Amino acid sequence: MMKQWLRVGVIWLLTGVTMAVAAGMTLLTATAAASEAPVVTAAAAETQTATLTFGVVPQQAVTRMLREWTPLLRVISDATGVAIRFATAPNIPAFEQRVRDGLYDIAYMSPYHLTVFADDPGYVPLVRVQNRQIKGIIVVNQASTLTRLDELHGQTLAFPSVGAFAATLLTQASLGLKGIDFGSQYVGSHDAVYQAVAAGFYPAGGGIIRTFNLLDTSIKDQLRVLWTSPGYTPHAIAAHPRLSPALRQRLVAAFTELPHEPGIDTTLEALGMEGFIAAQYADWNDVRALHIQPSDR
Repeated sequence: MMKQWLRVGVIWLLTGVTMAVAAGMTLLTATAAASEAPVVTAAAAETQTATLTFGVVPQQAVTRMLREWTPLLRVISDATGVAIRFATAPNIPAFEQRVRDGLYDIAYMSPYHLTVFADDPGYVPLVRVQNRQIKGIIVVNQASTLTRLDELHGQTLAFPSVGAFAATLLTQASLGLKGIDFGSQYVGSHDAVYQAVAAGFYPAGGGIIRTFNLLDTSIKDQLRVLWTSPGYTPHAIAAHPRLSPALRQRLVAAFTELPHEPGIDTTLEALGMEGFIAAQYADWNDVRALHIQPSDR
C-alpha cells in the first residue's frame, strides 16, 4: 500500500504542477477560483456588467488549459459584450462538485457529465465540438509487449477519475464486457495517466484521442494506443439555467460564428478542435442509451 501511495505522489510531480499549485495558479491568473465566483443572476448578466465564470473540466495541467482556453474566451467575450473568466478545479471530482453546486455559469463538460448535470442543477447545452466524436483509448508504454486487451487481466490500470466518460467509463465497461478483471488507480487527469504509463508505473491507462494527440512529443513518443472505443457525441459547452435564454442565444451565436474570426484557426488548433455547432440535449441520446454508471473498482 505504501508503494502505491508513493507511485501516486510521483505522478503528481510528473505533471509539472501539483494539484494544489494548479488551484493556486487558477486563483492568481484567472483572478479568482470558481469556488469564489459570485452567483450571477440572469438579470445581472443582461446588464453586461457581470463576469461569467467558464469552468473547464481539468483533463490536463491547469497552466496549459489556461494558456489554450484564454484566447478563445477572449473572442467569445468580445463577441457577446460580456466578460468571461476561465476557471477549473484541482481534479475531476472537484470539478463535478462545483458543477453540481452551480458555481460555473458556463462549463465545458464531458458527455457523461452533461447527461447528469442537465437533470440537476439543469445545465443547458449550448454547443458541441464540430466534426468530432469522442473516443476512449487504452495506452501502453511503447516498449511494452502487450498487444491484446486480455493481457491486462489481473493488472492495476491508471484512469483519470471515476466519472471521466471515455477515458474511464467507456474503457472500464469494455474491459468488463470482455471478462477482463482489473484494478483501478485514479490519478486525477488525462495527462497524469499518460505520464504514469510512460514512466512505467502502470502497464496501461485510459485516455481519449483529443488529449493524447495534444501531448508533448516527449511523452507521446513513449506511448502507443492499444485499443480505441467506438465514437460518441463529444463534450458540451453548457450554461447554468440562471442565464437567460437571450444570453444563451448570444453565446451560441458567438461560438458558432467563430470561423469568421481572424486568426481563430490557430486558437482552435491548440485546443484540438475545428469549431462548434449548436447543440440540443437529444444530441447525447447515444450516451444516455449506454446507461453507464461510475464503477466501484
